[in-house]
Amino acid sequence: MKKLFLSSLTILMLLGFSMQTNAQIIIKIRPKAPKVVIVHKKARPNHVWITGHWKVNRSGKYVWTKGYWVKKRHGYVWVGGHWKKVRGGWTWIPGHWRIA
Repeated sequence: MKKLFLSSLTILMLLGFSMQTNAQIIIKIRPKAPKVVIVHKKARPNHVWITGHWKVNRSGKYVWTKGYWVKKRHGYVWVGGHWKKVRGGWTWIPGHWRIA
């Protein structure tokens, strides 16, 4: 009985850790327009520029996050993050790599 309980508990814990949350943070104040940043040249060959964006700090104010260079991933393309209008406000959709 004790073995069955421990096995069940272990399985439940593993399932709990593997579940992905889809919680969204909704911001009621419209984000500012992105800053215009001129990127002069690539840092190195085979790199992609990740554009800076506005994010919300703990006090609810928008702060600018600078862009940066990152090495390309073979077979993938970078999809930039963006603010999306949703019911009740705005939510940030993070950038991610997508299979080409």
